[in-house]
Amino acid sequence: MKFVSEAVVPQGEFDGSAVADGEPALPTAFAWRDEILTVAAVREKRRGVKDDRGETYLKKHYYEVELTDGRTATFYMDRQAKPGRPRWWLYTISA
Repeated sequence: MKFVSEAVVPQGEFDGSAVADGEPALPTAFAWRDEILTVAAVREKRRGVKDDRGETYLKKHYYEVELTDGRTATFYMDRQAKPGRPRWWLYTISA
């Protein structure tokens, strides 16, 4: 796995099935550098939290996915992104 941590731009449709569970809708593809990364299947979902002044906040939603080209990638959505800042990030990708 290669660590990337770069903003990506959501593309295509959004999978709204997770919204009922309180998860953000995962885009079906992302624009990254000069390519489109298309999601074939979600392998794992997890959440990242932040503790602040005795309270625990849900900060990030991570998605480990298989891409249509056979690679795997981890994307995350930053729930606390400021307006005008990227919300979706490519965290890691396989070579």
